[in-house]
Amino acid sequence: MRLQGKRALVTGGSRGIGRAIALGLAREGADVAVNYRQSRRDAESAVRDIEQTGRRAVAVQGSTSSRSDVERFIAEAYDFLGGLDVLVNNAGILKRTPFLEIGEEEWDAILDVNLKGYFLVGQAVARRMVEAGTQGAIVNVSSAGQAVAAPNLAHYCVSKAGVEMLTREMALELATHNIRVNAVAPGLIETDINRADIAQDVFREGRLARIPLGLIGAPDDVVGAVVFLASNDEARLMTGASVFVDGGQTIW
Repeated sequence: MRLQGKRALVTGGSRGIGRAIALGLAREGADVAVNYRQSRRDAESAVRDIEQTGRRAVAVQGSTSSRSDVERFIAEAYDFLGGLDVLVNNAGILKRTPFLEIGEEEWDAILDVNLKGYFLVGQAVARRMVEAGTQGAIVNVSSAGQAVAAPNLAHYCVSKAGVEMLTREMALELATHNIRVNAVAPGLIETDINRADIAQDVFREGRLARIPLGLIGAPDDVVGAVVFLASNDEARLMTGASVFVDGGQTIW
């Protein structure tokens, strides 16, 4: 119960890594607002699972790349929970396209969600934390792609490299307000977004060959790092850091 009494918002919290994080925060005592963009059924399922832990939960719909959506769903989460102590920026998209074939629209779509969305949500929540005098914690879910290039992922890796610097800038400017900002950078984690790729032998074996531990992660593997960084007791001296959960992928 390291987050007993805390109030958290998880963007993209209805599926995959975001859902695992939302449930992990709840198991540690936090009430959770689950943001989703499309599937209300998945979001409501996540809410029910959180409620089974004895915590309060609510689903809030909206696109993280839209300022108006962000302001609305944050207000809904804030009103339901009575405030926000923890933000987990997690909503993201991925598409594998060779560099020479990436169109402007696809480039913009990846950057809008993966980087602009983190800025919009992070800024809006931080403003509320500052206004309320909250000693807050923000965790940005990045990727090992912030540190290493990968074939056919130029826009994705650039967006995640931007998340690393955004994390550092937010940490620097929000430190005087007692708000810590860190990033978690997962490696190869099997979710709906990449399950079809991992099912292909050539892709899977090629990726495993670059992971020293030789393991493909599951969403629950990311939860512990997020809970730790969200805890003002355990991680009180950590801000501006990136914690890699990647099986050693970035050692190479």
